[in-house]
Amino acid sequence: MTYPVLYSFRRCPYAMRARLAIASSGLTVELREILLRDKAPQFLEASPKGTVPVLIADTVIEESFDVMRWALEQSDPEDLLAPMTEAAYALIEESDGPFKTALDRTKYAVRHPDIDPAESRATAAGFIVKLDSQLDGKPWLFGNEPSLADLAILPFVRQFAHTDLDWWDAQTFTHAQGWLAAFKASDRFTSIMTKYTPWKTGDDVVLFP
Repeated sequence: MTYPVLYSFRRCPYAMRARLAIASSGLTVELREILLRDKAPQFLEASPKGTVPVLIADTVIEESFDVMRWALEQSDPEDLLAPMTEAAYALIEESDGPFKTALDRTKYAVRHPDIDPAESRATAAGFIVKLDSQLDGKPWLFGNEPSLADLAILPFVRQFAHTDLDWWDAQTFTHAQGWLAAFKASDRFTSIMTKYTPWKTGDDVVLFP
């Protein structure tokens, strides 16, 4: 039996959220771990842009959010799509846009010498404050159960928090801190963070999850 192929990289937040959605869906894919500094030729043939994740199914899907939708539109046992309103999709767009830009300028400040990293962190923190307000009184962004928005945004909040965990822990957005801490301690997160040997042609098939 052949399965859709997912090219992934364990620590990439875009690849993380693709794996989260696939794991939730109950679908099975062939996982090929990519070494970003030495990308497999087959990976680059499938997707010349060379960024993960890339899913090869009936077509080639090169954007992480599209991979999430591909999985959940086929099978959504947790009803992750049910809470998705215009506001929920707008929150993902804000995360993927202004928040991710500010996150990158914080984490990779050396690449942006003309931009004050403290200002970038403050901009990113403004989005976390918005999430904190959204989470007030509930464990997930839109209620008592997770949604596509939670799984799409959490890997990037994790990346931001890990730019300076002491700073993160000292902040007052306690709902967002608790949301992230619960996610990091969950079986859901552990299950998608298995370490794999970088894939090369001829290797045995590795199924995920």
